[in-house]
Amino acid sequence: METRKRGFTLLEVLIAMSILTMVIIAVSSTWSGNFNRMRKINLANNVATLLERKMVELEAQYKNQPISQIPEEETGDFGTDHPQYSWKLESQKFEMPDLTATLTSREGGADEMLINMIKQINEFVSKSVKEVTLSVIVTTGKRNVSYKITTYFVDWEQQISLLGSESH
Repeated sequence: METRKRGFTLLEVLIAMSILTMVIIAVSSTWSGNFNRMRKINLANNVATLLERKMVELEAQYKNQPISQIPEEETGDFGTDHPQYSWKLESQKFEMPDLTATLTSREGGADEMLINMIKQINEFVSKSVKEVTLSVIVTTGKRNVSYKITTYFVDWEQQISLLGSESH
């Protein structure tokens, strides 16, 4: 008996090519997903670092200063090291919630002295605390994405007056 050596048929080659194509597509899709995740992680890391760096700068700049020195709005960039990133500072007076309604609605109400004390504390906190929001804006193509962090600056030198007496 004679045996012939045969090669692959066209059908076998097509099946092998299809399997190879599916494997290549699966691997490239996984690689692409990992690449996008790495890009997003890098962006998040850069934003967190820049937010922290700028907030530390602001805290050092306004430390031991009256909160009135903090501007209501200011913008800037991070220089040539990070050309697609910029920052924006927004500040506003801290509004303490009015607690007198809560005190007067409870059983037995609240006396006038307690209500006056709460009002004076609210006034003191409003003068002594400033809410500061720092944004890092990332420009990617035509889109701007903003990441924000908020902190509160306190003027520890502010005096409080309770019921006519001056305290520090």
